[in-house]
Amino acid sequence: MEVKKQVIYLDNNATTQIDKRVLDAMMPFLTNEFANANSTHQFGVHAYEAVKSARVQVSELIGGEAHEIVFTSGSTEAINLAIKGVAENYQSKGKHIVTVSTEHSAVLDTCQYLETKGFEVTYLPVKSDGLIDLNELKTVLRDDTILVSVMLANNETGVIQPIKEIAEMSHVVGALFMSDATQAVGKILVNVDELGIDLLCLSGHKLYAPKGVGALYVRQRMNRVKIPALLHGGGHEKGLRSGTLNVPGIVALGEACAIAKRELSKNAESIVALRDYLETELLKIDGTSVNGNTSSRLFNTTNILFRNADSDAIIMGLSNPENDLPLIAVSNGSACTSASIEPSHVLTAMGLDEVAAFSSIRFSIGKFNTKKEMDIVIDAVKNVVSSLRSMVS
Repeated sequence: MEVKKQVIYLDNNATTQIDKRVLDAMMPFLTNEFANANSTHQFGVHAYEAVKSARVQVSELIGGEAHEIVFTSGSTEAINLAIKGVAENYQSKGKHIVTVSTEHSAVLDTCQYLETKGFEVTYLPVKSDGLIDLNELKTVLRDDTILVSVMLANNETGVIQPIKEIAEMSHVVGALFMSDATQAVGKILVNVDELGIDLLCLSGHKLYAPKGVGALYVRQRMNRVKIPALLHGGGHEKGLRSGTLNVPGIVALGEACAIAKRELSKNAESIVALRDYLETELLKIDGTSVNGNTSSRLFNTTNILFRNADSDAIIMGLSNPENDLPLIAVSNGSACTSASIEPSHVLTAMGLDEVAAFSSIRFSIGKFNTKKEMDIVIDAVKNVVSSLRSMVS
């Protein structure tokens, strides 16, 4: 009989384990309470009420209102709906969009698509610490700029951009401001009103809900945002997102948001202690350094450069089923672009050369990780890196 090995999962920026409380909340809607939320009979009404409650839970986590939440299949769909929607609806004002070179591929690819449709996109560079230069942003904003899109926290480095200032500068020229907050929501305090965000994207599987559900916040108070639908065929979600509602996923997302709101401070305190301990010990290895700003970043993320050690080899060494250690899951970039053989566009945009980018590992800690796991990971990384370096010395 095969013995299942322990897994130490430090890839929580890629996806998270479903919280049991979230699973318990969604299970009835996968079994007995399976009705369509748009049906008018009693069972359909019950499903509709569950969706309605979830909409409130999501809105409360980000400081919005329930009628401003549009449920989607995840952040990628939300990003497409937002960016393409603004482009279509506001092109009479202008066709200029501003974003950042370190954005997620969902934003970059959508912007590149719009360039083929006659839109002009400015891709702001970042400094060596991953932050944008606000003075540079000021110089590229124009009267015909219709949208500025900057992610709140970077998925690879955890670097947090000065969103409030960026939003204010965008609004001065009459542009809308969108933020891909996929990595931030559920980890840090996010308030769309305080930050000045007009459109915000989030995904359930980054905050202990299942894959396949997310949301788009579309401001409907003060400077109401109007965007057309991307999908047609039923007029669901106030006409913005046709398709039968994923009731189990939506209920799960709502519950995950409610839990995150209650436990935000507790999680931050425990996780940052683990991250700092792991980082401090790993930086004792010769030839290591942290990629990205260390004072403005997510509390769960560290991206470390291990010079003279290939990141793919480190990942394989840590997850080798043949050794006696637990399988350790870490990453060397975005899971959404892991099939690419190119170096991380985030790290190269920050000035790292290809060799350094291919020698960097992201450790992203979650609420289910423990100090004991950190000790195992520290020893394992030290051994794997030492072994790899001995092969090339």
